[in-house]
Amino acid sequence: MKLSIIIVNYNVKYFLEQCLCSVKQAITTIDTEVFVVDNSSTDGSIDYLSNRFKWVQFIINNQNEGFAKANNIALKQCSGDYVLFLNPDTIIPEKILQNCLNFFSAHIDAGAVGVRMTDGSGAFLPESKRAFPSPLVSFFKLSGLSALFPRSGFFNKYALGNLTENEVHEADVLCGAFLMAEKNLLDKIQGFDEAFFMYGEDIDLCFRIQQEGKKNYYLGKEMIIHFKGESSQKDTARYVKIFYEAMRVFVKKYYYGADAAWLNAMLRTGIFIRGGVSLLAAPFKKIKQKSKPASSLNGKKIYLVGDAESAAEAEHIFKSNKHNGNFKHVLGDDKKDQHLIKEKDEIVFCTGRFTYAGSMTFLLANKKKCSYAWHGLHSGSIAGSADINSTGMVYSLNE
Repeated sequence: MKLSIIIVNYNVKYFLEQCLCSVKQAITTIDTEVFVVDNSSTDGSIDYLSNRFKWVQFIINNQNEGFAKANNIALKQCSGDYVLFLNPDTIIPEKILQNCLNFFSAHIDAGAVGVRMTDGSGAFLPESKRAFPSPLVSFFKLSGLSALFPRSGFFNKYALGNLTENEVHEADVLCGAFLMAEKNLLDKIQGFDEAFFMYGEDIDLCFRIQQEGKKNYYLGKEMIIHFKGESSQKDTARYVKIFYEAMRVFVKKYYYGADAAWLNAMLRTGIFIRGGVSLLAAPFKKIKQKSKPASSLNGKKIYLVGDAESAAEAEHIFKSNKHNGNFKHVLGDDKKDQHLIKEKDEIVFCTGRFTYAGSMTFLLANKKKCSYAWHGLHSGSIAGSADINSTGMVYSLNE
């Protein structure tokens, strides 16, 4: 077995459905096994997905075990030479898995590889490549200074802001949303540290990979979609608290004495500043949210980009949800109609013969303030998210 893929799911069945549609296209020429670990979802994920994806091995947990432990449960059953940890709210192109495997073959010093991630609008996600959380790096991250200077190698060292997004770089930390590593190496370091429930486990894993003398590589030429808004709201106090707790676990594990005290002080100060800024900004956010008109698809132009068969399915899903927009079919490789797409139009990538790689090329070429979603051929849903702060758009035949 060449590759094992592990996906941990918790109540995102339609996003996972679209993810698996893309995975199916990416593994056609690779000897692969796919595990979905369900962390006691309450949305009927297993009943909905198990009959649709019979080539997937489902592992059902009786309670939410967290990201690290759920991955480790499947890791023990993997037989591939390499293992890919993949988030359920992702879309991957057809050749990315083979390209990553080829990179391992050409770089014997590689312990793990990650890729360039964008949100559902095509905007780059800076957590694709990161540095380890030293005291000063953590302070800049938690205080918000890194966001003010996103291209700085000093203030935004956490996200390696000075390194170009679309090139190959060595990086301390790769994102657990798409992280491929050697199986033997993962077995040696015993997978994820289960002391991390959510966040920080990928930082710790990458640290231990480097301790074994291997390198972590960021492959900027390889791109995936990571909707991200489905799994966390990064502007909330809850996220800041969870991130702080994860960093606290990391500090306790790897820092001692004065270094640990300094880093903990930096973390607490960063939390205080971040909390103050959030409190001051809250009234302005409410005003901004109130000024937004209610969104409705009725009467809107909905561009169905891609295959005719998949587009017909997507239109049927919309209409079954009583959304009667102005549907227009656009061939993904046909440039003559692309200029008709305006801001705030709805775009659904209808994949099948139209590739996932083609949808990403189209997305990057038409970066506008539109709402983007994906529908895999013969799937029962449409799923997408405009940005990292959006909880996403989902339509299905079942609901």
